[in-house]
Amino acid sequence: MKTLQFIVLIVAITLGSMTSATAQKFAYINSQELINDLPEVKEANSNIEAFQAQLQRKGQEMIKVLQDKYAAIERDRDNYSPMQLEEEGKKLQAEEAKILEFEQSSQQKILEKSETLLAPIRTKIENAIKEVSDENGYDYVFDYSTGMVLYASEETNIGPLVKAKLGL
Repeated sequence: MKTLQFIVLIVAITLGSMTSATAQKFAYINSQELINDLPEVKEANSNIEAFQAQLQRKGQEMIKVLQDKYAAIERDRDNYSPMQLEEEGKKLQAEEAKILEFEQSSQQKILEKSETLLAPIRTKIENAIKEVSDENGYDYVFDYSTGMVLYASEETNIGPLVKAKLGL
């Protein structure tokens, strides 16, 4: 009888140690909160907004010039022959096309500027998360801000550790 109890005890200890050895460690982070706290993100967003405002001013100037030309032609309409009016209309249409092209290229330039400024910040955050995860033995880290976690204990939030790693 004692032998059976001893075997059961050994099996229980073995199973218990196997379960704990294969247990995985999970953590979560609110990346949106982290991003909002980073001064580099604020600076990058400020630079992007300034760049966008600069492009908008240039576009508005182009539109103003075009509107002035339309107004001048309309005002002096009687001084133009039908053929001259048609020629001026073609020139104005070409300028409209240039403005449209400028607006489209401006959007592309803003996206490129955003990517250029924000990519190194994303890499820095990813590296900090990886380092904290490795240092603390986390197998998985979920992003709470994306809604992918239904429940998370505050004890598993590594946000403060990542902020400390980033010097915040």
